[in-house]
Amino acid sequence: MSRPTLTPASTVSTVILPATGTLSVAQDATTYPFGIYADSSSDFFDSNFALGAVDQVAYTFKKLGGDILDIELVEENVYAAYEESVLEYSYIVNIYQGKSMLTDVLGATTGTFDHNGSLIGSLSSSLSGGHVSLRFPRFDFGYARRISDRSSEEVLVGGLKTVYSASVETTQLIQNYDLQAAIVSQSSSSLNPFYNKVGNNRITIKRVYFKTPHAMWRFYGYYGGLNSVGNLSTYGMFADDSTFEVIPPYQNKLQAMAYEDAIYTRNSHYSYELKNNMLRIFPIPTNVTPGRIHFDFTVQEDPWTEESGQKVGTEGINNLNTIPFANIPYKNINSVGKQWIRRFALALTKEMLGQVRGKFATIPVPNESITLNHSELLSQAKDEQDKLREELKTILAETTYDKLAETETQMSNNANETLKNVPGGVFVG
Repeated sequence: MSRPTLTPASTVSTVILPATGTLSVAQDATTYPFGIYADSSSDFFDSNFALGAVDQVAYTFKKLGGDILDIELVEENVYAAYEESVLEYSYIVNIYQGKSMLTDVLGATTGTFDHNGSLIGSLSSSLSGGHVSLRFPRFDFGYARRISDRSSEEVLVGGLKTVYSASVETTQLIQNYDLQAAIVSQSSSSLNPFYNKVGNNRITIKRVYFKTPHAMWRFYGYYGGLNSVGNLSTYGMFADDSTFEVIPPYQNKLQAMAYEDAIYTRNSHYSYELKNNMLRIFPIPTNVTPGRIHFDFTVQEDPWTEESGQKVGTEGINNLNTIPFANIPYKNINSVGKQWIRRFALALTKEMLGQVRGKFATIPVPNESITLNHSELLSQAKDEQDKLREELKTILAETTYDKLAETETQMSNNANETLKNVPGGVFVG
């Protein structure tokens, strides 16, 4: 049997990667899977992105030996890889930027995003077209401040939780009073600031006190300093217009606190015991005094409930997912980032080529067959992608804000050690 004569219509593959890209194709947003940087109607549109994509075709053609052997890809495949590389770079950088600044932005305004991850809504306009991922946040002690706020609340010296006040009227010969019941009863009145805030929530009594009108405030002179606390010796015994003593402000605060404590301790003839919000007065009231007992309390609410009287950021940023990070604009990626993008796009292109060649492990030819290198391409592509990701993550991990602070501390310590060996000069006037 004689061999057939092959007369193909063309001896050149119809699907091969050209030596360079076509700018008009690269500028068409429909060429890309997402078209984020090529869509002229998008905030992320950048004409330089198409130029970079065109150059990537030539770079890929040379690196994969297109001059020697056909590459079974089209330029659109390279454009898709280039776009994915930019988005991957943005993804990794945003993660590490978020880790650096998360503690300082907790509770801040979050954002709204479209299907491409682009920031939309009022936050974008408030930044004058800028992006949070490109901003350097102020150091704010972040989560440490929230811890200190809660600690301050427990000792009634600040914090963010609202402290309410209420009172209960005493009755002759009645020693025990249910403060929980009194609060619930008074919460039904719209005149109280804790109206409709109690319900079945837990009540924590912070302070119980009984006030009588003070006959005179004797902290500062004007002949009322007799027996005043003053500076515990002679300060309060003279009028201010005849005595001048320079003291720090904190001493005045301590004096005022000591004076108030002296009033409560020396002037009050009652004490109390508080158990499970049940108040017991000692001794048993036998007349109209004390007529009314006052107390401060807080209402336990869910930790994510925002109080109407103040904003504490429970509806804002709570983790990396809600930081208003959009894709990094192409124009803000420097030469370091763009070289990483080129290398990663090449690795993605290798993966595509391996997938294409893997569909036909061998190609039959007359009296012979050709084995394609798809397995090698896939292995190389995966290895290169992993190494590039790890390289970028390592660099970013060493430059987070906390690591930079550690580095500067070490540099300062090293400089101090070096300067110990430098003889100091003697100044001669």
